[in-house]
Amino acid sequence: MLLRRRSDKADVLKKVPLFSGLSRRYLDLIAAEADEVKEEAGTVLTKQGGLGLEFLLILEGGARVERDGTVIARLGPGDFFGEMSLIDGLPRSAAVIAESPSVLLVIQSRSFRSLLDAVPGLQRKLLVALCARLRAADARLAAIN
Repeated sequence: MLLRRRSDKADVLKKVPLFSGLSRRYLDLIAAEADEVKEEAGTVLTKQGGLGLEFLLILEGGARVERDGTVIARLGPGDFFGEMSLIDGLPRSAAVIAESPSVLLVIQSRSFRSLLDAVPGLQRKLLVALCARLRAADARLAAIN
């Protein structure tokens, strides 16, 4: 996938649950801030304990999420990561490693924060996604105990 134009990126973004329902104007605004990146299988996309410098959205391929060397989740097209460190300023809570050749959209931290302020509804959608992750983590813990 090669998204040469901003409109191509916006077309892809509108299919992602986090961005679905946003107007074309706001999709174009997000697309203008997103860089397309291709990574090979085995590439460390984020390091646990590292600085959070970007928000990443998987367009193609897949990745695994590891905490202390243990796989805790798998991600695929439409999944995103990196937002927690951008929101709270703390180090990355997990490593994310590409499991197959992947295409990602990357939004740098400064742009991410600006988009949160500029795009109505994006903060709420992000909160809902974070709540879903927290509930899923709670359910996994309950199943262990």
